[in-house]
Amino acid sequence: MQRRFHYELAFEHFLRENKIPHISVDEAKRSLIGKKGSPKVNLKSFDFVVYSECGPNLLIDVKGRKHAANTGRSLQNWVTEDDIKGLTQWSHIFGENFIPVFAFLFWCDTQPPDALFMETFEFRERWYAMSAVKLEDYVKHMKTRSASWGTVSIPTADFDRIHIPLYELLGSYNQT
Repeated sequence: MQRRFHYELAFEHFLRENKIPHISVDEAKRSLIGKKGSPKVNLKSFDFVVYSECGPNLLIDVKGRKHAANTGRSLQNWVTEDDIKGLTQWSHIFGENFIPVFAFLFWCDTQPPDALFMETFEFRERWYAMSAVKLEDYVKHMKTRSASWGTVSIPTADFDRIHIPLYELLGSYNQT
């Protein structure tokens, strides 16, 4: 995992604080896939393998976004088409006991209101709010955001309906 991004550091802190078993993925060691004799394809990495107490384990790609108080309820939930392709390929490699998930971490100017976010925590004097979306749900609702940048997003109303707290996917843990 690239340790330079505060979002991934904050997410790992969240996992450690809640004693959630996980493995950080080292993006410096990108994987190549392909059949023997075929050209190898560079496979975009995800960020964490997270182990659940009561169900499938998770392949988590952390997506950090800034959320200022003056932006209202609109939550930026865009990802790249490469994020979708990579997480889809990893889910096939790991198999049915792993669910691919986007964990959106929103860095907030101040402590976020409980009504807007499902899980909040503080790390290194910054407030973060978090929500999760299963890859399969994301794909069902995604729309092209920018064809030239290769980005997609979910309309706000759909995102509000499908994002869930991470603890719903993990089972119980000591919620902060």
